[in-house]
Amino acid sequence: MSSVLLCSSPVHGHVAPLLGVASHLVATGHRVRFLTGARYRDAVAGTGADFLSLPAAADFDDTALDREFPARNDYTGLDRLRYDLREVFLRPMPEQVAAVDAALAAESTDAVLAEMLFFGAAALTQRPRTSRPTVVSLGIVPLSLRSRHTAPFGLGLHPMPGPVGRLRNGLLNVAMEKVVFGSVHRYAQRVHQAATGRRLSGFVLDWPSWTDAVVQFTVPGFEYPRPDRDHHVHFVGPVSRGGFDQPLPSWWGDLSAGRPVVHVTQGTIANQDYSALIRPTIDALADDDVLVVVSTGGRPVETLDGPLPANVRVASYLPYDLLLPLTDVMVTNGGYGGVQFALRHGVPLVVAGTTEDKVEVSARVAWSGVGVNLKTDNPTSAAVGAAVRTVLTHPDYRKSAERIGAEILAAPGLAGLEAVIATPR
Repeated sequence: MSSVLLCSSPVHGHVAPLLGVASHLVATGHRVRFLTGARYRDAVAGTGADFLSLPAAADFDDTALDREFPARNDYTGLDRLRYDLREVFLRPMPEQVAAVDAALAAESTDAVLAEMLFFGAAALTQRPRTSRPTVVSLGIVPLSLRSRHTAPFGLGLHPMPGPVGRLRNGLLNVAMEKVVFGSVHRYAQRVHQAATGRRLSGFVLDWPSWTDAVVQFTVPGFEYPRPDRDHHVHFVGPVSRGGFDQPLPSWWGDLSAGRPVVHVTQGTIANQDYSALIRPTIDALADDDVLVVVSTGGRPVETLDGPLPANVRVASYLPYDLLLPLTDVMVTNGGYGGVQFALRHGVPLVVAGTTEDKVEVSARVAWSGVGVNLKTDNPTSAAVGAAVRTVLTHPDYRKSAERIGAEILAAPGLAGLEAVIATPR
């Protein structure tokens, strides 16, 4: 068995899928240590892995980013993204490198597994292969590797075939690296050189291409083809969800009453303002013969104030392995994990997300034919209602979702990750 070091920024959406990885590796006999923020100590311990704490200078409370990084409030849109990359994720690189080095010095390690915004692992890849363990990038967001066959990550553009498409992609890649994120890359060079004495060998946001392998938590049917990257990417399917230990809501039996079930969620992070997606969905379907099932993503159900139509049911959390087999359409802001879990069960989607990686998730929903992309963070009730009715009445969306669901069921899962770790390099 292998000795593995898992590394994650202290952000729930990054840590959560890696907890599934840790549980699996521990259960199959691997030695696992998990380096992340102090807030996740108990969650890591629950997997059976050893918890390693990031230094205080690299740790923060992801539930209060605006308090931890008050200058974030001065930025919106692309400027906010550049700020987050610099201040939230790149600035801690020296402390992350020191913590990784301390973990490697403490005991022999066969592989370091890191999500793509843990830039301490990017620094590790710049060392000679003979002086470091295997480094694997874990794909918890859509694949971001630079390719002649795809537009740059973050634009939400579908592939364009042929020479014109490759020309478009090349020009956009240069623009993104030199102009849009040029300042971010220059900042990364300064931080990396201060931490290691060396310069980065390429564009910092493409660092997963410097790893020994990328293990992507989806299937090829939900990802743009990259013939020039096939050898580097291993699709294993999504990380399974589980662990729901709360009683089912009293209204659970209503799900079997025969009406189509529409589930709506804003996830567990972007769920402070229900007017973004939950309220528009409730209002749009108030008079439809459907059952609208709302998850508030961990917030108390009382926070969904105001009158609720008779066809709405609300819970703080819901067991997706039980809910999704009964669901006809899922309405979501495009969190990667939730979309993958819906597809595992063949559930078509309506997505409304343009921030972080959600713009790329939403674009892939439309590209793969599994749902409708509303291309906004704040859709109107009319737009949501029209999209849900379209998905309910056009069977091709369900067929496409079921096709990808079958692909997911046939994927190797985390045994595929184990195989990558075990392959000599």
